[in-house]
Amino acid sequence: MPIKRINIAYDGASYSIGNREYDEVKAEIESFVESGRPHWLRVNHGEGSFREVDLLITPSTSISLSAIDPASAE
Repeated sequence: MPIKRINIAYDGASYSIGNREYDEVKAEIESFVESGRPHWLRVNHGEGSFREVDLLITPSTSISLSAIDPASAE
């Protein structure tokens, strides 16, 4: 599905990922969790000018993803 960005809720804060497919990011996070080892997920934080941030993903991480469709984001 072509998307503008993926919004992420993590530890009470909002982040985003651009230029990646929703299903690809979801599968990446699932593989992190299934491995049982911690991994870092690179995301953006902020409005306008983004800062790169790494989120630690573990089997007990609470994270949610939301695909933002370009048509609905305009």
